[in-house]
Amino acid sequence: MSSPTIELRLWRQFAAVAEELHFGRAAARLHMTQPPLTQAIAHLEALLDVRLFDRTKRSVLMTAAGAALLPQVLDLLARAQALPGQARAADAGEVGRLRLAFVSTAGFSLLPEWVRTFREHNPRVQLELLEATGDMQLQAFERHDIDAGVILHSPGFAPPGLNSRRVAREPLVLALPERHPLAARPALTLDQVLTQALVIFPRRILPSLYDAIFGMYHAAAQPPQVAQEAIQMQTIVNLVSAGLGVAWVPDSVRQFQRPGVVYRSVTGRRGRQVPVCETSLVWPEGAAPACVARFIDCAPVGPG
Repeated sequence: MSSPTIELRLWRQFAAVAEELHFGRAAARLHMTQPPLTQAIAHLEALLDVRLFDRTKRSVLMTAAGAALLPQVLDLLARAQALPGQARAADAGEVGRLRLAFVSTAGFSLLPEWVRTFREHNPRVQLELLEATGDMQLQAFERHDIDAGVILHSPGFAPPGLNSRRVAREPLVLALPERHPLAARPALTLDQVLTQALVIFPRRILPSLYDAIFGMYHAAAQPPQVAQEAIQMQTIVNLVSAGLGVAWVPDSVRQFQRPGVVYRSVTGRRGRQVPVCETSLVWPEGAAPACVARFIDCAPVGPG
């Protein structure tokens, strides 16, 4: 047999009588007359098939069942009273959950400060972080597994079906093995580096930047000599350390100080410039959910 559905109004009336132990005072507190209150309590007892009060002409006392029920009823009423405020807070993005994916390069400098600021200003929002490449993030959006993502791309790239907001712009620099002949130079030119064996990420994970890098080689009529592909920037830098080649990486990767690797700026020439890259926050088309909007508001202010 299923339990009866009991309206919140009955629990509120029970709590008033239990706290006042007087039907007249409880009725006045509830802005009602005494007879309907007496009937309501009798109806509640009938629904529960439990006596909640012992009543005489001179006194009202709670039964053991009523006393045991009162703390839970008060908690229920308190939680019910808090619901409108919680709904408004959720609508404003003050509470809730934000599932955020990010590329590894964002973790070097951009994301730590961003996340710390967001947590300080939004302590009731649960932030779930997932490191994922751009192609994995697009798949996660299709499955509705994430709410927003931080991606790396070339300028002007806009993922289909997503809104975006640029949060950083930086040049590409060259990572070289420490013992490479060019590593002794403080700065390099494109003519010096385009013939070097290249360690690069697969096109599928970052097509816009991959194409920009390869376009730089083709503009110089120098086919890139790809020695090795790797997915994560840390792995790419480790392969450079092993002497497998040189690699184009965002300037922020300089903070990954891997022994055996140096970073150098590269100067282009007219018509052949080193590409820059951008980092953007992306989310599904439409107005940004409140939690995402709050995350945007906490974005660190940096170059570009």
